[in-house]
Amino acid sequence: MNCQICSAHLPEGAMFCGGCGSSTTATPLTRKRADPRPNDTTIIQPVAPRSTVISVPLWPAGSLQAGTASAPASTDAAPDRAGTPAPVVAERYTLQFSTGETVSVRGTGLIGRRPLPQPTERFDHLIQITDLGMSVSKSHLEFGQHAGEFWINDRFSGNGTVVRRAPAPALRCEPGRRYLVGRGSRVEIGDQFFMVL
Repeated sequence: MNCQICSAHLPEGAMFCGGCGSSTTATPLTRKRADPRPNDTTIIQPVAPRSTVISVPLWPAGSLQAGTASAPASTDAAPDRAGTPAPVVAERYTLQFSTGETVSVRGTGLIGRRPLPQPTERFDHLIQITDLGMSVSKSHLEFGQHAGEFWINDRFSGNGTVVRRAPAPALRCEPGRRYLVGRGSRVEIGDQFFMVL
């Protein structure tokens, strides 16, 4: 006797197939099996509407130049009692780089040797790092906020991104995935790093 779904050989008197689990007494309705985990994926929606782009070149030491445009505070839509979105002001974070220079950020941004958004992307901050060893990719990582918490996303960089959060062991970031980074964490990008304060 063979299974009507997967054609596996079944012992005489079997009530279920050992290969696919289908009943041997019922007539199969379909050969397609239902997804056993239909709701196991969490999707984080875009955090805020993208606003004016700011260019902040950072390296080498002493060459910090702020962009001339100022970005409004990013907002995260949270519904009020009437069901309409109410703006929530994003937290301000300070990124302290390995050269001692610091940048105060709020909202979204790109960090790299020559950060370049895709045509459909807009960021509040573009932070450029002059890295003579070229260990930092052109658009190394993206950052932003979700519910007021700071996150980073490695943009398929050449040398990767590592997060160190004491007392936890170092975590190598999977490209294209967002990681929450608490204040006091160290983010290593190639041979460079920055602290999130």
